[in-house]
Amino acid sequence: MDPYDILIRGSGIVGRSLALRLGSHGLRVALLGEREARPQQLQDVRAYALNAASVGLLRELKVWDALPEDARSPVYDMRIRGDAAGAQLGFSAWQQGVPELAFIVDAGELERQLALALRYAPHVDVVSEAVPAALEALCEGRESRRRSELGVAFEPQAYGHRAIAARLTTDQPHQGVAHQWFRSPDVLALLPFERPQPAASFGLVWSLPEAEAQALLALPAEAFEQALSDATGGSAGALRLAGERQSWPLALARAGAVSGPGWVLLGDAAHLVHPLAGQGLNLGLADVLALAQVITEKEDWRSLGDPRLLRRYERARALPTLAMGELTDGLLKLFASEAAPVRRLRNEGLQWLDRAAPLKRWLTARALGQ
Repeated sequence: MDPYDILIRGSGIVGRSLALRLGSHGLRVALLGEREARPQQLQDVRAYALNAASVGLLRELKVWDALPEDARSPVYDMRIRGDAAGAQLGFSAWQQGVPELAFIVDAGELERQLALALRYAPHVDVVSEAVPAALEALCEGRESRRRSELGVAFEPQAYGHRAIAARLTTDQPHQGVAHQWFRSPDVLALLPFERPQPAASFGLVWSLPEAEAQALLALPAEAFEQALSDATGGSAGALRLAGERQSWPLALARAGAVSGPGWVLLGDAAHLVHPLAGQGLNLGLADVLALAQVITEKEDWRSLGDPRLLRRYERARALPTLAMGELTDGLLKLFASEAAPVRRLRNEGLQWLDRAAPLKRWLTARALGQ
């Protein structure tokens, strides 16, 4: 018998969450990667938007309540603007009947708390090299080497866009309001945050065509801040950089298969989506929940590596990941188009949707993971 039930390759947020979830059910788990969160060479400016389902998972893992208060910020309202006057769409936690629409979470702090929780996980061992196990769970991210060794097709479709991330401060309280501008061809999001300035900070995610992004990255801080002011019209206050800017290329991808005999893919190793809906990590944590459910509900006589068992996971995740990929891809193409008829249609569509309360509630419920 293999000494471990599961070998998890990858010790990011998805890999650590899976290790804690499966270990809590008494399975013998080997996590291939670092026990501690890796020290950052640069300031980590990433901030994730987590829905209710993801928060529920982290709470079950005893990680959520361990996060410092200033490492998580609730979103009560979201304001979306098109590229024409009056083209706006608003979402409200009050209208949805929930305490908040989402939480914005400090990525580095979340990784540290997951690493700390692993110290007290009795059924999880952190290993420095691969060990025999009945099942390999690949959580290695978009560049997964093991996925390539298995011959799984994964061909990202590059958007030719780059995301710029940064931490910002403002001279106005954010009041738990997230902002997003669809400006043809770029998408700019401000996520309310508490660091470095309580109640008056934002996480920036700004996706633009490659050449425009590189030009913005090359600007000195004051010029970049002026570009932010021009893009937002000052509606979120006077925005100032609070550290470095970081960036990465954007792509859409789905693995040709997410399971096979003795292996399964989760997170960015299985799928990539555009960050405009803030659902990338939520998809990965939903993978964790789905795989854990399949494993804990399996028949006693069935092996963990049985491909028929793992296809249950694949079927459970096929539609949600396809739908989110198509949604974000479609929205990007719709709002990136500069054709006058398309611009008129999308701006009128925002106004129409803002008045369609039942449809707004349905869309919000999907984003919340309900």
